[in-house]
Amino acid sequence: MLIAVVLVLIVAGSVAFHLYSPWWWTPIASNWDYIDNTLVITFWITGAVFAAVVLFTAYCVWKFRHRPGHKAEFDPENKRLEWWLTAVTAVGVAAMLVPGLFVWKQFVTVPGNARELEVFGQQWNWAYRLPGADGVLGTADAEWVSGENPLGVNPHDRFGKDDLIIEGGEVYLPVDQPVKLLLRSIDVLHNFYVPEFRAKMDMVPGMVTYIWFTPTRTGNFEALCAEYCGTAHPFMRGFVTVVEAAEYQEWLREQLTFEDYARTASEPATRLAER
Repeated sequence: MLIAVVLVLIVAGSVAFHLYSPWWWTPIASNWDYIDNTLVITFWITGAVFAAVVLFTAYCVWKFRHRPGHKAEFDPENKRLEWWLTAVTAVGVAAMLVPGLFVWKQFVTVPGNARELEVFGQQWNWAYRLPGADGVLGTADAEWVSGENPLGVNPHDRFGKDDLIIEGGEVYLPVDQPVKLLLRSIDVLHNFYVPEFRAKMDMVPGMVTYIWFTPTRTGNFEALCAEYCGTAHPFMRGFVTVVEAAEYQEWLREQLTFEDYARTASEPATRLAER
């Protein structure tokens, strides 16, 4: 009886924790409320199954407890019950998977008017690159990474000379405009994650992965690394600041192009060589 009571209390406690817990999602700030809805569907299905299984176990513990004069009956097969369990399980799994497939299709289908932004991760900081006046990102590769070229932009690519280089971990985005993030890592696995945007993706060395979203409200949102990447992993943080279009254009005008950045970075070495 004590075991049955404990099992019932586990279910009751789990439901109460869900209803009264102070921990919940951060307010959403992008178009990906689909992801929240999919998680809620999954949660209710798995939660209902959890409650049903545990309560059924509690019932069996109580119903078939040892009592003097009662003899256990061995009945290893029940075709009707097996068919019911198979059907219910199939429906439950399908109900969890199908919404995710639709959301995934939206997740990987980038709108044609999305702006491009390259996110560059390395132990343990973020940097960014935006297209310049020509609207095209130049090519980049790890072989070009150096002190004067920390993002590895191809110095021989004419499209890269006017690319905007943003260091310091903070980048601005315009509100209500879709953006495609091109994700690169120079050393180990990273994962660019802004909780309010509900979108994240692994950054794999040697590959360019991507995600897209549309910021839906202005504000300053923390960017985290969601993949363990070494001893300073908890401190690999930055910020994404979402602003109105006019403020975004003003911010763009303040950023250095790759050509200016490389020249500025090489000036101290040049002066030292002249001495």
